[in-house]
Amino acid sequence: MHKIITWLLMALCSGTAHAQGSAAAAPAQTETDEYTHYELLQPESASFAIRYEVTATAAGAKYYFNPIRKGSVASGESVVDVMTGQPLRFEVVSGEEAVKDPLMKGASSSVDYIKVHLARAVPTEGQARMLILKTYKDAKSYYREGDAIVFNRPLSIPRNSVVLPAGYELVACNVASQVLAEPDGRIAVSFLNGSGAEAPLVVKAKLGAQTGAAAAPRAPSSAKSWEAPFEGESEQQRLAERAHQDREIVYFLQQPETHAFSLYHDYTESRASMDKYFNVVRSGSKVSDPSAYVLDTGEKLSTKIMTGAELAAAKVSVGEPVETAAQVVVIPFSPVKPGQSLRLRISETYTAPVSYRLEGDELVFDRSLGRPRNAVVLPEGWYLTASSIPATITQMADGRIRLDFWNGRPDSVDVLIRAKRRRH
Repeated sequence: MHKIITWLLMALCSGTAHAQGSAAAAPAQTETDEYTHYELLQPESASFAIRYEVTATAAGAKYYFNPIRKGSVASGESVVDVMTGQPLRFEVVSGEEAVKDPLMKGASSSVDYIKVHLARAVPTEGQARMLILKTYKDAKSYYREGDAIVFNRPLSIPRNSVVLPAGYELVACNVASQVLAEPDGRIAVSFLNGSGAEAPLVVKAKLGAQTGAAAAPRAPSSAKSWEAPFEGESEQQRLAERAHQDREIVYFLQQPETHAFSLYHDYTESRASMDKYFNVVRSGSKVSDPSAYVLDTGEKLSTKIMTGAELAAAKVSVGEPVETAAQVVVIPFSPVKPGQSLRLRISETYTAPVSYRLEGDELVFDRSLGRPRNAVVLPEGWYLTASSIPATITQMADGRIRLDFWNGRPDSVDVLIRAKRRRH
């Protein structure tokens, strides 16, 4: 996890990174957006299939090293370049061989690694997304305990899901998780862990669940929650796996007198033939200085600010109702081919006097954040005095305070932040 934190502190201090350009290449292998999907195989095998999504972020890197955990016997490895959907070349190397690579300086030499040959060198301020498939046999992590099966494994990856074998029902899970049914009816647990520490996951299951066609879940509807005093999310949204969603956003607050904050948000488009991204600016905010590029390649994209009225006149559908006066940032790109995807980074500056303001001598940031992973960076010279929503707090290299809000629930969090100026 120290690698994740290192990258976040570097990548999210974006002004510095842009100024330094290629000179800011990471001194060690770094990664982000890690997600692991475990499918427990029949208990007698003590084996589980792993689908590991990871993004390399060290600028200029041509290889990525994935450690094989001690005590696990790996088999059936394959690697896919997520942008193109094409297989990547790899080999299994010893730790002694891996640490010879400058990016692996300081890494453990006591474990073996899957050395992946990336399809393209990681662009400056860009990424290389890959999918690593493998099967582990590990009797210490997956075993029987009386009439139950147990998956007992500390997980350092921040986003995870574990799927039970067919016919097993969940009887215990010690980490707060979503519980969802796979299309074939197998039960899965899924969670986010933004703490930076390992999650000591213990999942227990017993025979008793339906199998075959009887196990298949009913398709979730578009009906919205009726229980809350306001209209909530739809059933489809509430039963979507939150940990696997890969949208994230980071706000960089400017001095509060300006009512302005810059931000970037990352978005993956994988729908075949899609060739535009529309960012509808919420009411009360005004957008300026939009820019965008493809994280996979570094390709700069054009941007245009249009109103809802202009889009309607051009007969362009955004996919949702848009008020005539609303601002919409339009970002065209090459159509996505079947089996491929693009990861976009979109940067903008918002002015929002209601959401971001100065009250007396206090900074106030009051905004609803809807993505699973959100971060807010205070302006230079300010210290945090209040956050209504629990967050992890870090101080960046330049002294600014950063708050990370990881929300595993399928709803928004109404963040209220207050801060005061530091003493000089």
